Amino acid sequence: MTDCNPCSTPVDTKEKLSLEGAPVSDPTLYRSLAGALQYLTFTRPDIAYAVQQVCLFMHDPREPHFAALKRILRYIKGTISHGLHIHKSPVDQLIAYSDADWAGCPSTRRSTSGYGVFLGDSLISWSSKRQPTVSRSSAEAEYKAVANAVAETTWLRNLLWFSVTTLALSTCPPTQSNISEQNMWRLIYILFANA
Repeated sequence: MTDCNPCSTPVDTKEKLSLEGAPVSDPTLYRSLAGALQYLTFTRPDIAYAVQQVCLFMHDPREPHFAALKRILRYIKGTISHGLHIHKSPVDQLIAYSDADWAGCPSTRRSTSGYGVFLGDSLISWSSKRQPTVSRSSAEAEYKAVANAVAETTWLRNLLWFSVTTLALSTCPPTQSNISEQNMWRLIYILFANA
């Protein structure tokens, strides 16, 4: 794979992976590569969906699955300088984006949803996951994706609120510890700007 031609996308947008195809000759190699790619998703959220798709077939990998795994490796070769970069920037907003593909799995008809949460300009949380139930419409699949994004954003907001409140209580007299949401964002900005 060191001399392979790089590709511009981690997945083939026309084909969906299914249970068909000849079994791979070395399933241990497939599992090892897929597992290594799972660790790479910590700093490469752009491959999270593709890796999630190939990991669905680790129990019984087929040749089309191995071809998809090789495509991810070819994509990584072409984008070796990409990754998760956290820059110093204003952190006055917590913004989430979500999306879902309705009935994207050809064998179970379940949808895959994902989200990304940004604190200022930095991506701090992301997920790409198969939905546990079959959605009856694209709107239902999108609502489930939004619900996951809202749950994550709420958890992160509460975590930030708790962190800032704890910091304020430990550094301010008790009479000055009433913190509004606007002041919370100011304190978060001060904390991250000085980091």
